[in-house]
Amino acid sequence: MSSVPSGSAEIKKYDTYYVNVDPDQDDKSTEIKLLSFKRPHMRAFHCSWMGFFTAFFIWFAIAPLLPEIQTTLGISKQDIWTSNICSVAGTIFMRFINGPLCDKYGARVLMGILLCACSIPCACTGLVNSAASLSILRFFIGLGGSTFVCCQFWTSRMFTKEVAGTANALVGGWGNLGGGVTQLVMGAVLFPLFKLGMSAETAWRTVCIVPAVVGFLLGLIITRISDDAPKGNYTDMKKNGTMPEVSASASFRSGAMNVNTWILFLQYACCFGVELTMNNAAASYFRTTFELTTESAAAIASIFGWMNLFARGVGGFVSDKLNAKMGMRGRLIWQGALLVVEGVMVFIFANSTSLAGSIVIMVFFSSVVQSAEGSTYGIVPYVNPPVTGSIAGIVGAGGNCGAVGFGLGFRQLDTKPAFYLMAGTICASGLLTMFICIKGHAGLFTGEDSAEAIASYKKTAGPAQTLQV
Repeated sequence: MSSVPSGSAEIKKYDTYYVNVDPDQDDKSTEIKLLSFKRPHMRAFHCSWMGFFTAFFIWFAIAPLLPEIQTTLGISKQDIWTSNICSVAGTIFMRFINGPLCDKYGARVLMGILLCACSIPCACTGLVNSAASLSILRFFIGLGGSTFVCCQFWTSRMFTKEVAGTANALVGGWGNLGGGVTQLVMGAVLFPLFKLGMSAETAWRTVCIVPAVVGFLLGLIITRISDDAPKGNYTDMKKNGTMPEVSASASFRSGAMNVNTWILFLQYACCFGVELTMNNAAASYFRTTFELTTESAAAIASIFGWMNLFARGVGGFVSDKLNAKMGMRGRLIWQGALLVVEGVMVFIFANSTSLAGSIVIMVFFSSVVQSAEGSTYGIVPYVNPPVTGSIAGIVGAGGNCGAVGFGLGFRQLDTKPAFYLMAGTICASGLLTMFICIKGHAGLFTGEDSAEAIASYKKTAGPAQTLQV
């Protein structure tokens, strides 16, 4: 592996980089070397997905245990859905403020702080004794879900816009994978293992200590072994003049005043919001609909999250490739198509009557959901590059707002009408793609890419590989 000189025109933390970089984009990497753990680019890449994976694991560690908790506490379906809503509502506010905080302080320290903070209420799961305490606990655990903003900002800070779709999708997808792994590990491995030496109630009250300890330790480690940006950490860059001081409030204001931000907010509500809803509901749905055990239902429900292993990455990768051929119009075609197909898949899943059929449909349904998530964050870095953190935070909050809305639907309606409501909303969001119009880039049906945009995306249209091992 050859070293790439970082140059000596300004003060930088590293004399050489181990990836090809674009000096015109602040030394961001133009390639992704998956098997490299070198600082700063690839170390940040791996720390971002591992941090978000662990936060996601903690966030939904309690989900496969909900049938047991419901039995122990004697609470209703509405109480369970109230706790589900609280778990995703808790992170909405944090996602809004994390964006401008990332712009100001960088993602590294915020990721570590949030991991340590959400580990504490996770370890306190065993203290739950009522529906109210369950909802309160899940609200505070859910704050860890805002690490997604750190995750997406970090890779946007390390990789050029032309490959950011792939980079953001991979780290987001592998992080979201925590939602599937936690269903399997907590519901089908650790919970049965703990039950071997204690009662079912004692088992669910103690098993969440395991992910809490892992999350706390990882939060401490990440802050020590990684960097905020290619040229170093924000505190050092501001001291040596490499980076200007950033106003968090001005950053948020600029991102929030862009209409494209809010269209992507709605579209992300209809993909990541769907995934969060399924993470909360899938195990209980399969357990009640097909009369399965808690362990079996959790194992099947985990399949939805396991699709993140590749599906979100595929969504971002295809978005980047279409961008290299067609510019922003290619990204928008892919975005709109995914959302419409996703809505149709929800209709089909809602009408499935067999266990095998439901599982097969869920695999395809989940793959499209997560591809749409990857596609969305392939567009985010273009909206207004100087305030990408704020925009990533607002769009990310859309996912949680979607989960709250869909959760209320499932709380108040029977299962099938709730799925129909979800499906119709998703299809409608796909049509909003025609209204996305980013300065300097073509829209779905109107406008043309600027000469600068064409020159930029044609850099990645040649034979060079942007995704390597």
